[in-house]
Amino acid sequence: MRQGKNCTIWHPEKSVLLDCSIGDRCTIHALVWIGNNVHIGDDCKVQGMSFIPEGVIIGNRVFIGPNVTFCNDKYPPSDELLATIIEDDVSIGAGSVILPGITLEKGCRVGAGSVVTKNVRSGLVVAGVPAKELN
Repeated sequence: MRQGKNCTIWHPEKSVLLDCSIGDRCTIHALVWIGNNVHIGDDCKVQGMSFIPEGVIIGNRVFIGPNVTFCNDKYPPSDELLATIIEDDVSIGAGSVILPGITLEKGCRVGAGSVVTKNVRSGLVVAGVPAKELN
């Protein structure tokens, strides 16, 4: 694990932080699983019991609520891992699931408990199962 300056990792002995990169001024809560080749930008917050597998790229100032799950394999078990991109200033509510190969564009918001099955455009708010744009 490569950790930036002024990061707080709550109870690192209770989390799995593999060969990942965590930027400056991030907060990682307890019971988080961050896989190989995950990149987390600066000023991010990952709350407890979140799962971030290999191939997820997270921008700057991203909030990931508790129990958020990212997936990287569309048809498990397979050898085809799909990259998931979370751009800057995104907020993902508690208990959400982000399917593989998704891009959450700059500044979008994902409501708690959502299942994101498609890319979310910049600035939109989505929620539900499957996640849909809110009016």
